[in-house]
Amino acid sequence: MGASLRRAEAGGSPNPAPWLFEGLADFSGARFFCDAKDDSPLFLRRRSQAKLRVVNFIALSGSAGLWGPAAINATLLAASEINRRGGILGREVEVVFRDAGGDLDDIVRTASEIVDNDDADVIIGSHISAVRVALRKVAKGRVPYIYTPVYEGGERTPGVIAIGETPCRQSKPAIQWLADFKRARRWYLIGSDYVWPWLSHRAIKRYIKASGGRVVGEEFVPMGQHDHEAHIARIKAAKPDVVMISLIGTNSISFNRAFAEHGLAARMLRFCGAMDETVLLGIGADNTENLFCSSGYFADFASRDNDTFRASYQAAFGRCAPPVGSVAESNYEGLKFLETVAARAGSVELRPLMAAAQNVNYRAARGDVAMTDGVARMPIYLAEATGLDFRLVREF
Repeated sequence: MGASLRRAEAGGSPNPAPWLFEGLADFSGARFFCDAKDDSPLFLRRRSQAKLRVVNFIALSGSAGLWGPAAINATLLAASEINRRGGILGREVEVVFRDAGGDLDDIVRTASEIVDNDDADVIIGSHISAVRVALRKVAKGRVPYIYTPVYEGGERTPGVIAIGETPCRQSKPAIQWLADFKRARRWYLIGSDYVWPWLSHRAIKRYIKASGGRVVGEEFVPMGQHDHEAHIARIKAAKPDVVMISLIGTNSISFNRAFAEHGLAARMLRFCGAMDETVLLGIGADNTENLFCSSGYFADFASRDNDTFRASYQAAFGRCAPPVGSVAESNYEGLKFLETVAARAGSVELRPLMAAAQNVNYRAARGDVAMTDGVARMPIYLAEATGLDFRLVREF
């Protein structure tokens, strides 16, 4: 991390603005991460009880690791803005990042040590749902856990609150629109082999049937697999109108590249559930024909909240910073949500904080979000890729 902040000295992208780190933990580098040379089991120093320590489990490696750099930036931006307003309940926000993209046993072991040693006031997670399912067992009833990205829905674990899009809000109206306006009838589903695609596809099959369509094929791909020849062959044979893609990160990139290279992009539509500008950049402008995505956030969406967020992000990290997409914005939003809920509860203790989180309205870069009975509700946008950008088609 320290090296990344010195990129400008070597001719790279500019350093973040100095004000960004006011009120944060020592940003010399290693203090944000577990280091093999640490004197303590976890961090270089014990935390100050005068500060609010937020441990953010972000995928910094693995298939979802491509979202890590922008997610870190967005988290730091939110923390800085909150601290310049006086912090949360008068306590400066101190952010610690931990990798949630590696071996699941290692992630759980790290989280257990953090919770057992009282080294976190709040845990935030931006990682795949398989990690959430494991970490909620660690956090349950002990420390508040805010899960920020799109997920399969249904999270009701005490002490855990999820603020991301769910299939009912994200996919159902988009599927109906594709049926009505693109004559989508035959669907092929392909997703990464873990809980989010498994459970999301169950719901998506119902939505496809309700729209008058049918599923002509479905398969799940192991995380990290990038040879898609067999998948492409089966899709060609099934002749769908739409391929529903629930692949994660680099897996989605390699599949979408192969899809276009085999000449399928001009012949059938693609509809993606975990797609943003970061993934689009990896796919490449020549490979995005007929690619649709639905999400609660797109970087090019014009609004006062998003314009302010993007301007602040560029001012802090420079024009060459990792692009902000829905995953990065969800990390920014996670801290904004915490700020709002803590103010309402008058506490960051588990029970009052979670009680306040069940029904609350808050604002972030994507505008107004309403938590109703623990479920986040926000406008959903359908967009079509145009090169390396998204063109908004419809708001639901």
